[in-house]
Amino acid sequence: MCVENTPPPASRLTRRGILAGAAALAGTTAALSAAAPQAAAAGQRRTRTGSGSGSATTGDLVIEGGTLLDPATGEVTEDAVVVIADGIVRAAGRRGRTRVPEGAEVLDAHGRWILPGLVEAHIHLNTAAEAHDAVRQGATSARSGSTNFYQDIAVRELARQAPRLAPRLRAAGIFVTPDLGDTVLADPDLTPLARLRDGVRSPETLRRVVEVNLARGADVIKTRVNERAGLPEQDPLAQVYDREQLSEVVAAAKRGGKGVLCHSYSEKGCHDAVTAGIRSLEHGAFVGEHTLREMRRRGTYFTPTLTAIAGLVESSDPVLAERGRTYLPALKRAVLAAHELGVPLAAGTDSSGGKVKPIGREVELMREAGLSALDAIRTATTGAARLLGLQGRAGRLARGFAGDAVLLDGDPLADVSVLKKPVRVVRSGIAL
Repeated sequence: MCVENTPPPASRLTRRGILAGAAALAGTTAALSAAAPQAAAAGQRRTRTGSGSGSATTGDLVIEGGTLLDPATGEVTEDAVVVIADGIVRAAGRRGRTRVPEGAEVLDAHGRWILPGLVEAHIHLNTAAEAHDAVRQGATSARSGSTNFYQDIAVRELARQAPRLAPRLRAAGIFVTPDLGDTVLADPDLTPLARLRDGVRSPETLRRVVEVNLARGADVIKTRVNERAGLPEQDPLAQVYDREQLSEVVAAAKRGGKGVLCHSYSEKGCHDAVTAGIRSLEHGAFVGEHTLREMRRRGTYFTPTLTAIAGLVESSDPVLAERGRTYLPALKRAVLAAHELGVPLAAGTDSSGGKVKPIGREVELMREAGLSALDAIRTATTGAARLLGLQGRAGRLARGFAGDAVLLDGDPLADVSVLKKPVRVVRSGIAL
């Protein structure tokens, strides 16, 4: 499903979403200013009006002369042409076999490699500036890892109205966690939970947070089984929810037709989360073979967020730095074991706090963990697209897919690090 064409999910978005929208769009002025030169390019834009959802700007563009990689098949096409109309790929193949519309806007890709726009499976986008930064770094589709005040739902709507400013987004809403903190202010229906002495732990309160998320239009639900790794005062191996509590979250999400992503680290926590029925395991540094086999059996995805764990190594806090040095090798071993067992992998940086990290860095770390270059690329294209339910829209440059692309300065099959700095990014047929 192409999110640009999907109407806004609920009237509550207009009634209650004003504050969240204002927060998420706080950086819009800067983002619009940065995009102004592209917006002025004549002949490249087309305004498409959807029923009840305003208008979205998409582009007509031909990318020609580069080397095209199809991550699904591994096929490499030299001197390729990609034809995009109304933001959708109409044709892709070798020059001479692919008709180029007369008078079309052309993006010269000679000497470059052409890949589909990358898919970021775990990111926290709180402002329009962050969303635009993610796109500029090649993440044209993404899944939120939650926000504090439903900013991701506003960012999702921004992407529908102005695709060049944000990735098409699967929004997670707020985190289902024992201590909501200031997030109880995200929606008036959450404020009664502030009276709870023990936090969000009972079946009723767990269901309540999920239900508020669903009412606000969340596409997925985010919860946790362990404490955080990025806070030195917390123990990432300490479990905060048991299997029964996680099952309540999963069941409530399932009633709304949604899946669950779960923050996790310990083997027991990972196993409890997987057997509770989550859709994807996030982080999972110490997930063991027993749980990985269960994940393969169930089709549970693994989003290891290697970038976030690698970032701990560089921390000035000695506790976090040591944690990173311990967790990163274990996580790399888990990624390789998962891949060899056939567990589906998805790339996600877990970027947050105003610093958007390139999704290409996660691909680079997947390669360092032992995946082939092509398989590492798949974690940020076809693999992540399947997790997000975008397998017919994102992850490839083929007829009917979104007109999202990255142009690279070198051969990513020889050196995946080129994905960290795309030369150009195309979003819905618009070259940034």
